[in-house]
Amino acid sequence: MSIKSSPQTSYSISELSKEFDITTRSIRFYEDQGLLKPKRRGQTRIYSMKDRVRLKLILRGKRLGFSLAETRRLFELYDADKSSTSQLNTMLTLIEEKKHALQQQMDDIKIVLMELSSAESQCRQSLAEIADKG
Repeated sequence: MSIKSSPQTSYSISELSKEFDITTRSIRFYEDQGLLKPKRRGQTRIYSMKDRVRLKLILRGKRLGFSLAETRRLFELYDADKSSTSQLNTMLTLIEEKKHALQQQMDDIKIVLMELSSAESQCRQSLAEIADKG
């Protein structure tokens, strides 16, 4: 007979810190920004499953280049519309904006790489001319 463990419903700040490999200071910062809303038992923060999911989304958004303000906006939209239609439409808009910005950065990087290659080539040519004269 197997015993199924029930899913954990609350977390300490240190448990979340270890799970997501971030500092407790970062978690407190997200709380200060209004992105997480743990309950309190005395001085102890008790994070819910919702806080855990939000922390995971905050970190994923950060990896994708979303600002905390953009993440907060998505959370607010979700809280206002649980069907998440507006949240998904906003997310699509933000994704399109991020993709455009990244494409622009890639184009800029390609130009800089070409300029660096040209400068490198000129330097090597000048060195070869100096060596030929010497």
